Amino acid sequence: MMNRIKPGIFREFKRSTVRQTLKRCALFADTCAADLAAIVELCELKQLAAGEYLFREGGVVRGFYVVRRGAIKVHRVNWLGREQLLHLYRPFESLAEESLVSELGHHADAAAIGRTEVVMVHRAGFVELLHKRPELALCLLRATHRHVCRLVELLDALTLKDVQTRIAEWLVEHCPDPQSSRPCRIELDTTKRVLAAELGTASETFSRALAKFRRQRLISTEGNHVTLHCPTRLARFISPQRRNDLC
Repeated sequence: MMNRIKPGIFREFKRSTVRQTLKRCALFADTCAADLAAIVELCELKQLAAGEYLFREGGVVRGFYVVRRGAIKVHRVNWLGREQLLHLYRPFESLAEESLVSELGHHADAAAIGRTEVVMVHRAGFVELLHKRPELALCLLRATHRHVCRLVELLDALTLKDVQTRIAEWLVEHCPDPQSSRPCRIELDTTKRVLAAELGTASETFSRALAKFRRQRLISTEGNHVTLHCPTRLARFISPQRRNDLC
């Protein structure tokens, strides 16, 4: 008969898992060991199946989250049923911190892309900790600033750039060496349908844009890999200022 794992050992394993996840999150990059240890005690691990919702728009805010593995898409749906993806949160990114001080609930829906695990930091305990350690509020301000920047970038992309420009920008941004004239291979970490939504377009439009790039011999595709034949050529689709930022 196999020996059962002692509860204390299991609890310590969970603490260690949570601690390592938080340490890799930008939100807690400058958090001292004592504060991090206090935050770990406010956390729990949550498992989500593909398509399962983490929270709904207008739902009660029970805390904020750090993705441990998998991905969470935050999106809104209009009255016609059209979905706009606001951001795809990948491992060690945090989300929903800005809702901690809101009495109106979450501002959007959040659902898992594939099997996903997140660390949930409970709202009540964290707000109480903020009263004792007000310097931790700077973490939330930095996180809110990042979220605002993402929304501004999304608004800029949807209103000022066509689909080809947005796709070219994404490919160059994820290229290890965007200034290279040699072929560079990129692995897509999600489906083309989800990536299309992330770039604010339909999957059919996304596929047509990729096909045009293939005809122009700018890229080739194989499964979930895209090869940029010459990153500097593809970068010509991007505005000069943005191209300089990426390079």
